Amino acid sequence: MNNQTNTPTSTVPTPSLSWVFSKPSRALAFGLGSGLAPFAPGTAGTLWAWAAFLLGELFLSTEAWWWIIGTGILLGCWICGQVSEELGKKDFGGIVWDELVAFWLVLIFILPANLWVQILAFALFRFFDAVKPGPIGMIDRYFKHLENSDNSSPSSIGLILWRGFGIIADDLAAAFFTLLTIALVQIGLGYLS
Repeated sequence: MNNQTNTPTSTVPTPSLSWVFSKPSRALAFGLGSGLAPFAPGTAGTLWAWAAFLLGELFLSTEAWWWIIGTGILLGCWICGQVSEELGKKDFGGIVWDELVAFWLVLIFILPANLWVQILAFALFRFFDAVKPGPIGMIDRYFKHLENSDNSSPSSIGLILWRGFGIIADDLAAAFFTLLTIALVQIGLGYLS
């Protein structure tokens, strides 16, 4: 039996480079392979997002980035939801599309900024995304609580999209709190100078 699909009689696939690149949705969900990192795939995905944004800035306008981010969030609901369906309906750690679009959102607001501000943004985003304090954790727990543990039948398209939104929502909250913290730090430093 083919172990790369999630049907009632199949097993949940183990993501590999060939599995990830066998479908465009998987390649995007796994951040072109960055989500396969053996340790801290969310951090690897965020680093990839940072590098891709800086490279993309050389060729793309701010308006183009807004379109990419907006489309990426909307399309990401399907991408993350569909790939998680294939992986057994969980928020699998290797799915890093949510980190990508959320960190791009942070970068579009803070750039141009010096390297130290970018490093602070990266560290804050990883903290908020990994630790999930306060409202971020509430959002994460809400969507995980709604997750149907019955893996015996395929999910409806609505449930796939809702699950994908749930995967992205806590990262968007992490992006918001990253930007809020950076703004508060800048305000505080402005009072000190």
